Amino acid sequence: MLISVASLSLMGLALGGLLGTAARYLKVEDDPIEAELLSMLPGSQCGQCGFVGCAQAAAALARGEAQVTLCPPGGKATAEALAAKLGIKADLSAVADSGPQLAQVAEEICIGCCRCIKACPTDAIVGAAKQIHNVIREACTGCAACVDRCPTEAMSLVPVPVTLQHWIWPKPALAV
Repeated sequence: MLISVASLSLMGLALGGLLGTAARYLKVEDDPIEAELLSMLPGSQCGQCGFVGCAQAAAALARGEAQVTLCPPGGKATAEALAAKLGIKADLSAVADSGPQLAQVAEEICIGCCRCIKACPTDAIVGAAKQIHNVIREACTGCAACVDRCPTEAMSLVPVPVTLQHWIWPKPALAV
């Protein structure tokens, strides 16, 4: 019994050391601009940009394969920041800036089909089959994936109400 435990422990130590050494020498360096662009994106992983997540969108931006206006939830401010970071000029006239929004369920229309729950990338919608659904405000990113999937148009996006808990001090403008 002790021989088995000792041999497994020794094997675990040896293989762990081998994996640690391999990870150090075979490490793949990430593109630093890609990480900076990823931190500028909202991180909602909604897929509205045509990519699976924000990491793939940031990689495409870094390679120059995507426009800076690719992120609808980010709006005009994100597009301006991405253009400034990449040092390119972008036509932002077509970018709609609706501000932060949250999903809302019209309870009198909701039939409980669960399509919105399956479409939500952040699991912000709770409910069960044939029951009225509800949105967890703190988890909702306003990506509108649920609005497109609702067959009865019970889901809609509303502006985030300005309350004492959600009020944000406006950033000062840069003196030029």
